[in-house]
This record gives sequence, structure tokens and C-alpha cells, in this order.
Amino acid sequence: MEETPDGTPVGVDDPYEIAGVCDHLTDDGRCRFALAQSGTDPEFAAARQADGYACHVGEAGDWNACPKYRYTTDGRECVRCGLEEIRLAHEDTRPLLEEHHLSYGGDSASHPATGTTHGSGTQSAGQPGGHGKPPIEGVSDSAGSPDSEESSRADPEATGPAGATSHEITVSLCRWCHAKIHNSIARVNDDVNPDPEALAAREGRRSKEQAELEFSTATELDDPWRVSYHSSWSAPNEPHPDR
Repeated sequence: MEETPDGTPVGVDDPYEIAGVCDHLTDDGRCRFALAQSGTDPEFAAARQADGYACHVGEAGDWNACPKYRYTTDGRECVRCGLEEIRLAHEDTRPLLEEHHLSYGGDSASHPATGTTHGSGTQSAGQPGGHGKPPIEGVSDSAGSPDSEESSRADPEATGPAGATSHEITVSLCRWCHAKIHNSIARVNDDVNPDPEALAAREGRRSKEQAELEFSTATELDDPWRVSYHSSWSAPNEPHPDR
């Protein structure tokens, strides 16, 4: 099984079995990297330009063959248990999901496995959300995950230790699955249900979200200005009912 620089498992034998279509592939099959970042690698961009900027690998191709391949998570749901992310607009709460690196896209030895979440900082193993016990809802909201924030900025063409992949490949894991991946033989592609604590945390946020929506609706109904405005408004070019 592949491992992080700290020697903890990442939950897959081959990251490319989990990875999907390249982030740089446009809907019409062109290479967005060559179109938008030609100055980063002029030689690569020129080769793609000569071929109409077509992706030289293709959607069903061997992504490992492209030096610019990159697959990063959208952060919507846990790839292992399916837990959905719920963010509360008016609360600075820690995300339910964390970014998990299957491949760091560079010299992994230079990227300590200390952690990022979708919008959080870093922390070390053994703290809530690190390699240790899964965090409790509402505790240490500034904490992160077991993967390195620096790794997201790694050179996509850099090569790591002998035989290591050189592309950045990330997926989303809920905090509970993330801890299990790094602390046990759990795998990213296990067919599992969300942890009970994860479900409780999600439903707690869902209840708050619903309460906020209900409060907003009630506030609008109780606002006399809104009632007066809407009752007196008429569509353009239509006579007011009192005229």
C-alpha cells in the first residue's frame, strides 16, 4: 500500500485506480494547462498548440503518461463512506471533510504529513483530526488533516523517491474515515457507511441549517416594511389595482 512521508498508509495500492479525469481537461477535450499556463512550460504548451491544444492522453487514456496530470477533490462528499459536507454560513465551524493525498505531486519527503482540510490549518498526529482519534464536533475547529498543505503547491513534474508517482492526486475523506485510513488497514475504496459520530455531526449541522432558514422566513413575514412593499408593488406596465 502507498504511504505518506511519515510512513502512514494512504489507503490505496495504486492512486491511479482512484483518480479520475484530469483537472486540466476541458469539456471539449483540450488541455487547460497549455491554454492558460503556457509560460510555465513553453515546450509542453507549444506541443499542445500544434495539435489544437488537444489532450494527448484523452479522457479514457493513461493519465500517468502526462507530466501535467492533476486530480484534486471537489470537497463535496467522502469518497469512502459518502458523507456529504455541510457548511454553516454564519459559523466558523471546522469542515466535516478533509483533503487526503494519494500522491503528493513532487518529492514527498519534503512534505511532512501534517495536514490540511478544506479551509483549515495544520496539526500533528495524535491531535483531533490528525493521525489520532477522530475529533469530536466542536472541538479544536482550527485543526487540519494528516496531509501537507505545502503538497498542494508541489511541482507537478517533480519526481519523488524512486518508483513514486509524481502527480498530485487528492480525494475527500470525512474526518472519521481519514483517521481510520492513517491508523489502520482501512482502504479508500471500502464499501462502508458513515461512522455514527459522523452522522450525528452532519445531522446536527443540518438541523442548524434548517433552523436558520425557518428563522429567515419568519423574520420576513414579521417585517411590516416587506409586507407593505410586496402588497403595494405591481408589475411594470400594469395599472395599480387602486387606480
